[in-house]
Amino acid sequence: MATKLLSRYPWATSPFVIGAPMRVMSGPALAVAVSRAGGLGFIGPGLKTTDTGVDLEEASSLIDKARASSFKTLSSSSLLPVGVGFQLWSDDLSTAMGTIEKYKPCAVWLFAPKEGQKDLDEWSRRIRAVSPETQIWIQIGSLGEAKSILQSSEKPDVVVVQGTESGGHGRMADGMGIMTLFPEVADTLASSHIPLLAAGGIADGRGVAAALCLGASGVVMGTRFLASSEARISRGYQNEVVRASDGATNTTRTLLYNHLRGTYGWPPEYSPRTIINKSFIEHRAGTPFEELKKRHDEAAKSGDSGWGPDGRLATYAGASIGLIHNVSDAERIVRDVRNDASRRIQGLAAA
Repeated sequence: MATKLLSRYPWATSPFVIGAPMRVMSGPALAVAVSRAGGLGFIGPGLKTTDTGVDLEEASSLIDKARASSFKTLSSSSLLPVGVGFQLWSDDLSTAMGTIEKYKPCAVWLFAPKEGQKDLDEWSRRIRAVSPETQIWIQIGSLGEAKSILQSSEKPDVVVVQGTESGGHGRMADGMGIMTLFPEVADTLASSHIPLLAAGGIADGRGVAAALCLGASGVVMGTRFLASSEARISRGYQNEVVRASDGATNTTRTLLYNHLRGTYGWPPEYSPRTIINKSFIEHRAGTPFEELKKRHDEAAKSGDSGWGPDGRLATYAGASIGLIHNVSDAERIVRDVRNDASRRIQGLAAA
């Protein structure tokens, strides 16, 4: 299955490492860097659907420069060698289709539909009509979603299985950790022959090796790439991702930070994981929302000090924060993680 998947992306190298489409934070520079390193980088949704076209235009320019250098393998595909993600509950379908038809990314990642499989099927049909070679990736976080795929008239090319360890928005009531969730989803979807990728809590070669042993055809990393030099992120936010540890006690799933930032409308089954700071501590202690909002907005004017244990701003990140100790170039992250995973797998085989 992994060989089948890699054949669709001729520049990619095994183990297959994918950069998650983190909203706003995964921009063109990060996506292209991950692909240059033999992975597959995704551009995340923007604040508006029209932002995706701007990002893909910049990515096209960066890829042209890469093709002119030593990274000629990126030119072996007729499609743009980066992917793009959409949040179906908020992105505009018609605008997205125009962007996909114009730039033809190699993959489109669909996530968080309001109407479940119905929305996923509609988006999939429209994508295949405007760009037939573009691969459709669907992110799920529950067994129920896996079962819905089996009944779908528009089955995806790839399924990303997200465990509850992940940062950003994930399933609440019906989610589970990747170690348990992935095997059960794999058993359920075995007859579909769809490649599965593991996401959630993976930040180093150990996580990659474990995911491959579970049967994954590759892995998705998000939080690790927040600590990359190419991430579109504030320095204070990035410093907090590197500083924080013990994800079990220092992160939580809550809608508080969404609401403090004025973000409403997510389907009710989703909630983001974030690093805990003063906003959440005071919320838990009973401080009224209006006061928390006032303090949050004041902190937003304070620059990098708005993040950290004494800060108040949203710091969406996964439970793997304790495994991230430095900021590095995305290409180096991909290569180091891939090489570490290969060494560990070879060591197990030798043993």
